Amino acid sequence: MTPPHDLFAERLLAVLSGARPVHWMLGWTVGAAYEQIVQLAPGAPLGGGTGRPRPVVRRCRAFVPRPGIVEAYATIGSGDRVSAMAFRLERGQDGRWRCAAVEIGGARVTRQDA
Repeated sequence: MTPPHDLFAERLLAVLSGARPVHWMLGWTVGAAYEQIVQLAPGAPLGGGTGRPRPVVRRCRAFVPRPGIVEAYATIGSGDRVSAMAFRLERGQDGRWRCAAVEIGGARVTRQDA
């Protein structure tokens, strides 16, 4: 079984690279995380760009600070370009994992920034 942070990294990359629409994240986020993704996605910050290879998750690692919480980071490669993203997953009462926060390249988008 694939760990939830690996699945979510692929899903988040698809949105932040412009391969999937932002609404694809509905049901996969809680709190302000969806709004963070809405703010980040229009610029396709992890997109390969014209003539670049499609971005891929090179590595995804996780830390479990307590049961039901996963804090993860992923390195993203697109040709010779490497980017980073970090996210926090929380397990809900229904047993599903949902994203509660997102950071790209160290710049977290918050409501105050929007």
